[in-house]
Amino acid sequence: MLQVVLPKQLNPQKSDDKEIIMITSGDLREAANTTCWPTQLKFEHKLQECLQKRGYKLTRAFPVNSEVGHGFLRTQREGCDHFANIDPDAPLIVLLTAWQYSHYVAPCLVHHRGPILLLANFEGTWPGLVGMLCLAGTLTSLGKNYSRLWSENFDDDFFNSSLDTWLKYGSVQHNTQYLHDISPVHPVMATSAGEIGRQVGNYILQHKAILGLFDTFCMGMINGVFPQKSLIDIGMPLESLSQSALLVEMNKVPKSLRQACLKWYEDQGMKFQFGTDPQTELTREQVEEQCAMMIAMARFYKRYGLSAIGVQYQQGLKDSCAASDFAEGAIGSTQRFPIPDDNGDIIASGKPIACINEVDMGTAIPQTMLWYLLTSLNLPAETTLHDVRWGSEYNGVFYWDFEISGAVPFEHIKGGIAGATGYRQPVMFFPYGGSTIAGQGKAGRFIWSRAHYEGLDVIMHIGTGHAVELPEAEFERRRKATNYEWPLMNAVLDGVSRNDFMAGHQSNHITIAYVDEDKIAEVLQAFVAQCLTQKIKVKVAGDAFRFF
Repeated sequence: MLQVVLPKQLNPQKSDDKEIIMITSGDLREAANTTCWPTQLKFEHKLQECLQKRGYKLTRAFPVNSEVGHGFLRTQREGCDHFANIDPDAPLIVLLTAWQYSHYVAPCLVHHRGPILLLANFEGTWPGLVGMLCLAGTLTSLGKNYSRLWSENFDDDFFNSSLDTWLKYGSVQHNTQYLHDISPVHPVMATSAGEIGRQVGNYILQHKAILGLFDTFCMGMINGVFPQKSLIDIGMPLESLSQSALLVEMNKVPKSLRQACLKWYEDQGMKFQFGTDPQTELTREQVEEQCAMMIAMARFYKRYGLSAIGVQYQQGLKDSCAASDFAEGAIGSTQRFPIPDDNGDIIASGKPIACINEVDMGTAIPQTMLWYLLTSLNLPAETTLHDVRWGSEYNGVFYWDFEISGAVPFEHIKGGIAGATGYRQPVMFFPYGGSTIAGQGKAGRFIWSRAHYEGLDVIMHIGTGHAVELPEAEFERRRKATNYEWPLMNAVLDGVSRNDFMAGHQSNHITIAYVDEDKIAEVLQAFVAQCLTQKIKVKVAGDAFRFF
């Protein structure tokens, strides 16, 4: 007779009435966890005070680890082990004040029966709101119900009323009527712009737009990993590449070519903040290594017939070479060092190569689609993603601070290459350094978008906005409140308020493509028609809906 022998199973202790369990997910990088811990601890105390005033008790799901000096989860195994001790019916708050790896908690949250609240502080110092949007998008993609909430200090009316609602009903619903569904048979399909979008979409369906990604699943972003069937159904299959192969190809790039690449960018006016200590400062060798990475990426792009390329760049690669950011921003630019292939022919001369930061498939889809659409119209086709990093008011207007962790195409920066500065990536994130492409996002109109998935359906949020060049003092204030080394874009999303976006966006990322004012309506209509042609469900956001 068969006998089952399993390790001892835990019996979760039943939570008391009016007891709230708190989970704190963290980072893979211990330097980030310890640096961000004081902010987390401050908001844990704030949350505890808020709940005590309401007659509730806040209980940590696991104690602070005195040996490592913080109370964040550090692995998926830790998360699963601690969840095994949690009453599955207990009300649960995931408090987010820093970046977190969603897979540490998401598999267990899916099985949790009690109400779940994702709660973030809304400030720029450490990316709590970014982590919340990532985990929210992840749970949406996994089909799990949850609530979300955000606040600067946990003391405003919006926070208090929303928390009271969640405590009473186990759920808080926010208004997301800024998102408007567009039917596959919407009249836009019969317009001249719709015909353009239909042609581009059908071209992709017939010829396929292959997404070449050097490894996947960056920084725990389950929401950035799409089912392969979903990608194949929209004509955008995955070419799965290995970062180890990228390192091999980089080693084939001779030093003379690396040096020529760096000199080219210096001759174009980019300013690098070079030092002599590679442990803490930017060195020429680090940037030369990034140049080798860009050259290697472009060679893979041509060799495999790819439509886009991206590097995971965190787990593993950060401990092997300089960060990939300069390579990603530079390869995504039209003005680019001439990269020779194995035969000496220049790769993609005069065109940007769509580059997928952090291998986020939810941005790979709109970035690549927009590349096809904009190049077919002979319009500037540089795209990027940004973290939804922070935002605040200036002269009564709320401006977002969109900030990707290292680099954007030069065409998105005020002054182009000559307006860009290269800083060393922060030591706490990138031990081997590497240059960023920092600068002020240029003023102009843009289309924004991001895809997510529900089941096997791909859903695209699309809107318009305008980037502004804030006065120097205000821009510097915002840079100093976030990561000074990274490029920063200040923007207003047309007809979409801060709380609208925080309530309905399904990602920590947003895709940006600049389009001139006199063309933005037609390009937007064509992009929507292209999405519908490729069997993508579309939600148009805010004032952009007036074009439909």
